[in-house]
Amino acid sequence: MANFSFILGIIGNVISILMFAAPIKTFKRIMKKKSTEDFKGIPYITTLLSTCLWTFYGLLKPGGLLVVTVNGTGAIFHIIYVTLFLIYAPKPLKIQSMKLVAIINIAFLGAVIAITLLAVHGTTRLTLVGFLCAALNIGMYAAPLAATRTVIKMKSVEYMPFFLSFFQFLNGGVWTAYAVLVKDYFIGVPNGIGFILGTAQLILYFMYYKSSPTKSTEEKGSAHLMKREIQMKDVNGAHENEKNRNLHKGKSLPKPSLVRQYSVRLVKTLSNTPSSLGSHNVNDIEKGLKEAH
Repeated sequence: MANFSFILGIIGNVISILMFAAPIKTFKRIMKKKSTEDFKGIPYITTLLSTCLWTFYGLLKPGGLLVVTVNGTGAIFHIIYVTLFLIYAPKPLKIQSMKLVAIINIAFLGAVIAITLLAVHGTTRLTLVGFLCAALNIGMYAAPLAATRTVIKMKSVEYMPFFLSFFQFLNGGVWTAYAVLVKDYFIGVPNGIGFILGTAQLILYFMYYKSSPTKSTEEKGSAHLMKREIQMKDVNGAHENEKNRNLHKGKSLPKPSLVRQYSVRLVKTLSNTPSSLGSHNVNDIEKGLKEAH
């Protein structure tokens, strides 16, 4: 049974490391877009605290080497994740996340380690840290549920990474089995709850997976919008050109010639002149037209 528990511990280490590595894809996207978008920082902050405390628990527990190796690796991963999240988060979220890191990962963790080493002795140390680790491990498993509201509201699993949920499901199951064999309830209870929560997340994922927009769909939608905008610009440009042509046409109409202007004025003059002066005016008109030419 001891050999079997050791094998399960090795399997648990591998699955846990894969689980800790699952957000790499998410942070590649964050770095590429230089924005955290709608991703939540709380899962990475709480997991960092959990892995640090579990590493401390493994150091206190006799034969806790497997606990130290897996959680020490997880702590390194999450230091990197939290740092990247703080770099690319918008200012209000960045300030809020920095406060959480200062309170949870620095002040609280430091206080627990100091109190445990200075004020608590014997097996009470392991019990105190074990209870804290169990509570935080449940929080680590429950943290991704913060994204479920977004998933249900948007009917999309875009912001709930599949591999994180999947490896939490596997991790919870394997470490629960390990805890039963070594009779460590501090490991068994939170991982049993994590197994249930991981199952719930996977069910939610498959409920909304088909309704989530794929990359090709988004690209097609963007292409359609761009095409429509170009068409609208072409239509507006055609109207503007037509308007300009009409305006130019109006401005370029030929002005009445001097002969015609003079003729009109003479006709008006004749219409207002007595008929007895008609022959004299006719001569004047002929003379005026010749001068105009």
